[in-house]
Amino acid sequence: MKSYELREYAGDLGFTPQDQMRWLAPKELARTAVKVGLASVFCGYSDKREVQGALPADLLRAPLREPDAQEIWIDYVADLGDGFDATSSVAWTVAAEKITLDEPGAVRAQLSRGSLLVLGGDEVYPVASATGYEDKMKGPYRAALPTADDQPLMVALPGNHDWYDGLTSFLRIFAQQRPIGGWRTRQTRSYFAVQLPQRWWLVGLDSQLGAYYDGPQLRYFETHLSANLRPGDGVIVCAAEPTWVKSADRDVDDFNALHWFDRHFVRSRIDPASGERVATHASIRLWLTGDRHHYARYAERLPQDPPDPVSTTADLPPDPARRQMVTCGMGGAYLASTHRLPAELPLPPSGSRLRDKDSPPTVFARAPRTEPSAQESRRLVRGIAEPWSPRWLARRNPGFAELTAGVHALLFLLVAFLFALTQGVLRPVDAVRDADGRHLGDFVAGLVGLLALFLVLAWLYRLARRGRRAAPGSATTGVLLQVAVALVVLAVTVAIPFPAGWSGWAVLAVCLLVAGLLGALLGSEVFGLWMLSARGGVVVDWQMSGQSIEDHKGFLRLHIAPDGDLTLYPLVLDGICRDWDLVDDPVLGKRPVPATPPTARLIEDPLVIGRKAGPS
Repeated sequence: MKSYELREYAGDLGFTPQDQMRWLAPKELARTAVKVGLASVFCGYSDKREVQGALPADLLRAPLREPDAQEIWIDYVADLGDGFDATSSVAWTVAAEKITLDEPGAVRAQLSRGSLLVLGGDEVYPVASATGYEDKMKGPYRAALPTADDQPLMVALPGNHDWYDGLTSFLRIFAQQRPIGGWRTRQTRSYFAVQLPQRWWLVGLDSQLGAYYDGPQLRYFETHLSANLRPGDGVIVCAAEPTWVKSADRDVDDFNALHWFDRHFVRSRIDPASGERVATHASIRLWLTGDRHHYARYAERLPQDPPDPVSTTADLPPDPARRQMVTCGMGGAYLASTHRLPAELPLPPSGSRLRDKDSPPTVFARAPRTEPSAQESRRLVRGIAEPWSPRWLARRNPGFAELTAGVHALLFLLVAFLFALTQGVLRPVDAVRDADGRHLGDFVAGLVGLLALFLVLAWLYRLARRGRRAAPGSATTGVLLQVAVALVVLAVTVAIPFPAGWSGWAVLAVCLLVAGLLGALLGSEVFGLWMLSARGGVVVDWQMSGQSIEDHKGFLRLHIAPDGDLTLYPLVLDGICRDWDLVDDPVLGKRPVPATPPTARLIEDPLVIGRKAGPS
């Protein structure tokens, strides 16, 4: 049965399966905008992390059942709490006892289920709530693994969507040590440190909507991480967003907080005896994040690498000494593009305002394999403006066509009124019914001239303020495109041969109907084309979020071996499950089971990361 059919059994399931988010649907846009605005205003005045400082918090250890284990399997899933089909497909694959890799030309391997499951942020969309977590995260994961004898540990890091209710629901779900199906939760705060076998450490940092690290959090890591690090220890850091990428395409200071944490809490610490800062000789070997819903990896350039710059790590041989930065936010939310990712990242950027930083910066190069591939990403992006595509803007976002229809009905009234004034009449319907092509041409020419004058004045103003970098704003371009559609609507109504006996109300009704129909179609299409023309800012994100692509889901499986090496397996599902069977379960009563279990494959070859830096 389909997910909408499962909703009829919500009482038996204990949760209500949800559809994939439609991010540009007017209702969801308005709802999310209100929550984001409230969170931005009030989170700075009511920081839940400061309150958490009063809660007890200890160092966690994994595996739970084998404290002296010599190895461990770890799963990392981020951006998961969205539609039932995608989220549950990932949850079922994560919960499977074994994943068998047997691909042509690839390594054959049996990957065991993780003894530790790391949720990397955004465990619910679009905004946090108790019901949202139950329906979109807890329910699917509980159904995927109702019980487990090995008691795998689950730790969770909050993303920006988890923060939109001030972190209230997140703390109730993940910080009260209540089980979620077969997984056990042990953290008591929104951040954590986990001691792993073979002198590895896992760290989860809570940056609260991109803000600073609070005092209680820093004291926690000072006590449970920095004080325990020994020379040669390896650290895995989980962050809420890929600030290393954002420092290249948005703000050079985005990576500052993570770099500062690396220098002051991993690579060095305060000696309690002397009060001076001393080196720990430990290092961050792997950075993990979600937030961007794709897979991409950046590898460190080593001193022995060729000095000539190259665009990808295709020319860099695999080396366990390289540090790695991985983004994998494919746990359930819409797919994001990859074709605009920067080829190289100097970190921290030389232009950043951080005083105490590495100089020269360390360069990280993008790996050649991404999910989706750059070529497929370019193809998928175009779907937002292809009316024949099931992912077309107006088709994928219920209510968007109605919104543009209403906007153009109002625009018609405004434009028709201005047209009537140029004809010396007050009623727009008279101007539309009696005008000819010459009148319309004169009006359009005059209006275009006024808009051109406005653009010139706006450009001169921006030029005076910003110099040569001034250019027409993206929003201005979008408005002008919609005005062009309004003029097309006016031209169509003028061309209609209205019968002489029709009343003004009948003419107006037909004109508004035409404006609504053309506005819904042309207005939506023009908006989609405008989004495709964007090269930066939030509009670029809309290109893919507006399509809500459910496939291309995946996660990371990591293995720490007895020899201390960490192996990274990036996995993607061949397709998500859209057909489910409802079966009886001794623990839950009833639960949905995939009619055909999803299968996973490697995005790229397994990657070995050594615990400490050094020559290969």
